[in-house]
Amino acid sequence: MGEIDPHESKLYSDFAPFYDKVFGRLFYSRVRDVIEALDIPTGAKVLELGAGTGTSFPAYPRHCEVVGIDLAPHMLARARRKIRNNGWSHLKVLEMDALNLKFPDNSFDYVMAFHVVTVVPDPIRMIGEAKRVCRPDGRIVIVNHFTSEAPLLGFLTESLDPLTRRLGWHTNLRLKPFVEETELQIEKIYKPSRFSLYTILVGSSTKDGRPNFCLPRHAGDAEDGDWEKTSRRF
Repeated sequence: MGEIDPHESKLYSDFAPFYDKVFGRLFYSRVRDVIEALDIPTGAKVLELGAGTGTSFPAYPRHCEVVGIDLAPHMLARARRKIRNNGWSHLKVLEMDALNLKFPDNSFDYVMAFHVVTVVPDPIRMIGEAKRVCRPDGRIVIVNHFTSEAPLLGFLTESLDPLTRRLGWHTNLRLKPFVEETELQIEKIYKPSRFSLYTILVGSSTKDGRPNFCLPRHAGDAEDGDWEKTSRRF
């Protein structure tokens, strides 16, 4: 069994109900806190890349307009049922490739990517598309696991990559090269807690083509205070 695209993986099709019940519960509180911290204003237009079954949908305020896109039809079917059953008129989902968005430039105030940059085959291209459709004063918000800079932990996570690729995601994406290649203007970067595996980035497109980025020596193991100080240096 070779590498497969995520929307072709059984994890994202036959196992969609399992994904919703297990991974949705694991991820929701983290994503909810991120969305609440953004304080999304009334009338804002939001795009969520790789929305899947809509595990994040309850966290969005009803005063904004949200479009979720994904390539997995089984996941989208569950998302549509949630929207219908909950009467979420501010939400809709579309089948679309995050690497080739069909929206005009400058269409959204926020572009969200929750646990998806290590799922798509080309995360740099995906962020390029996110920057294109995000308005100049908008925000690009990423929540994801990145390979630790600590030698042992980094080695262990990268060694799992051949296996996880068969399931539809990667474990060898490093934070600093990712930000540098995407040329994101980082406004804030932090972890939910000292020992969290996940990193949260809030940024936008650069104006001069150069990323604005710095990290503690071992970003994957930085304490909460280090991350807060790093955020203020951007």
